[in-house]
Amino acid sequence: MTQTISETRNIPIDMLERFRARAAGHDRTNTYFAEDLAELRGIGYLAAAVPAERGGWGLDLAQLAASQRRLARYAPATALAMTMHSYWIGIANEMARAGDHSVDWIYTAALAGEVFAAGHAEAGNDIPVLLSTCQARRVDGGYRLTGHKQFGSNGPAWSWLGAHALDVDAEGGPKVVHAFVKRGSEGADVVENWDTLGMRATQSYDTRLDEVFVPDSRIGCVVPAGDADHPFLMGMTMWPLALMGAVYLGIADRALELAVAHARNKKSMAIERGAYAYNPFVQHQIATMYLELDAAAAVLTGFTADWVAGTDHGADWVPKVYSMKWRAVEGAKRVVDTALDVVGGAGMFAGNELERLYRDVRCGGFHPGNDALTHEMVGKAVLGIIDEQPRW
Repeated sequence: MTQTISETRNIPIDMLERFRARAAGHDRTNTYFAEDLAELRGIGYLAAAVPAERGGWGLDLAQLAASQRRLARYAPATALAMTMHSYWIGIANEMARAGDHSVDWIYTAALAGEVFAAGHAEAGNDIPVLLSTCQARRVDGGYRLTGHKQFGSNGPAWSWLGAHALDVDAEGGPKVVHAFVKRGSEGADVVENWDTLGMRATQSYDTRLDEVFVPDSRIGCVVPAGDADHPFLMGMTMWPLALMGAVYLGIADRALELAVAHARNKKSMAIERGAYAYNPFVQHQIATMYLELDAAAAVLTGFTADWVAGTDHGADWVPKVYSMKWRAVEGAKRVVDTALDVVGGAGMFAGNELERLYRDVRCGGFHPGNDALTHEMVGKAVLGIIDEQPRW
């Protein structure tokens, strides 16, 4: 009996191979992965994290991370952009688990094939989500948002931009408003400015907001500035960081695969048995890659398993989530760097898949939390001073 895609809850391998075949062209021409998106939409992957009883695939965080890691082995930019879409569904799941169904409309939108984008990155703000340079102003029936958002993956395709802004005049003190901006809203200007080192096919455009109205029905939550305890914000930390980590591990998986194939096939007249695989130092390099990847993967899979199981780590969830994402990204960088050492000069040519992976994996350090913020948050958490002010 043949199972359907929704039953296996896996992207078919022939589809993944098509994604890989297109990835180099999108990187070279700096274009969006529209064909990949159409195929993913067609199999319901845009609703992969929507609960099965609501018509989605029903993947939990651990399962979706594994799926995203697999997708990234074939098309890293496609996988990263799907992460930036899918984590909003994860936020809806966390809200529902807490008994709040105010953002259940996200399920309906995802099932309809609508794409979400993240509107959190801002110039001049190194504490994303908890603070904002974007302004929110309370008006009848909702808020008006003004500001400049950056790195909005799925730039050509998104229907909803999840954005946050600061209401400095809120009763009781400044509050952060988490809102969903509908594409085409008056005052919302998508800026096609993406031309970067790596992850080029994500087409992560800027968006300018000028008094953009967001109705109350599309407000995710309103919380005091600096407050990260709301379920909406817990979901906004756990889901994206885990899924981002999975993407970069997928890149490392592919780099190891390419390095092994090269070492087994590349010959040298100076090696009696022929292939580079018999060079003891190449064996050491391959082993180092495997050991690095195995350790980073263990951290991520352990993290997602604990989150799904509801393990009570209490305050330790903060250092654990930052550690997990940092470990995955930094480990992936080391694996890809070593893969280039194994492959040698052939890997530096444009058009070589490993050259593209080298550029793509560098992007992992730009996502929250970057190296500096990770060490700050982990250090303060372990020292027990994370909630103290002033910051420094």
